[in-house]
Amino acid sequence: MDTVIVQLPDRATAVAPGGRPGLLRMGPGETAVFGRGEPGRAVPIPLPDQGVSRRAGEITAAEDYWRLSNFSATATYVVENLEGAGEHVKVAPGRLGAPVPFEFSRVLLPALGEPASFKVFAPQHAYLDGESDGAEGERTVSPFALDPTAKYFLVLLALCEPRLRSPSAATVPGATDVVTRLRALPSCRSLTRSAVNYHIDYLVFTKLRLREPFDDDRGGGKREELAALALRFDLVREEHLALLPPRHPAARP
Repeated sequence: MDTVIVQLPDRATAVAPGGRPGLLRMGPGETAVFGRGEPGRAVPIPLPDQGVSRRAGEITAAEDYWRLSNFSATATYVVENLEGAGEHVKVAPGRLGAPVPFEFSRVLLPALGEPASFKVFAPQHAYLDGESDGAEGERTVSPFALDPTAKYFLVLLALCEPRLRSPSAATVPGATDVVTRLRALPSCRSLTRSAVNYHIDYLVFTKLRLREPFDDDRGGGKREELAALALRFDLVREEHLALLPPRHPAARP
C-alpha cells in the first residue's frame, strides 16, 4: 500500500501523459534520496540546482506519515503545510528522521535560483471512527480517511452540495462551478480549475480508490462516481454544508 506520494519537480523529470507531473510512490519503510545527484548515479528525487547538495537528504515513508533527514552541514530545510495558513516545520542541518505530520507538504531547500522544492502527500492518514474498540487487538480505522479541514474535502463537498440540498438534483457541478462556489472562502481565493481537477483525481484514485471505468473522458463520469460514493456512505453530510460560503450573501447597504 502506498503511504507516501512524492510529486517530482517538473523541470527534473518528464511529466506523465496528459500533462500530469511524475509521481514517486512509496510504501512503509521505503526511502528516497533527494538532491542534485552524482555523475552516473541519479537520485530518486532530483533537484538540479548547483546550490543543492548532491545528496541533500532523504525521506522515509512510515505507516501514515513520513520522516525527513537533512544531510547538509549548513542548510536548514523547511516543510510547509500546504493546507495550513503558514504552518511549517524546520529541519536543522544534520537532523535525521524528523517526523512530518502534514498530509500535503512542500519541501523547500536553499538554492542559487528559486528555492528548490518538491511536494509530498501522505494520503493514508488514519482517523479513529467513533468509540474505541477497547484495549485488545488492532484498532478499527475508517477505510475512507478524509480530513474535513482539507481543501480536497471542500471540493468534494461542493460536488455533492446540490444532492445534499435536494436528492432529486441530477447535475454534479463541473470544475469551473466548484471554483466559483469556493472562491469566497479565504483558503480558496487562489483556487483554479486545474487545482480542482487535481483534487478530484486525488480523491478518486488515492483517498477513495475508485478504479472502475467512467462514463466519459471529460471528467463528468468521474465526478458522478465520486459524488455517488461520498453520498452513499455519508462521507459528506448536511452538517458539512456549514463549511461552504453562503449561497446568497446578504446585500450590503
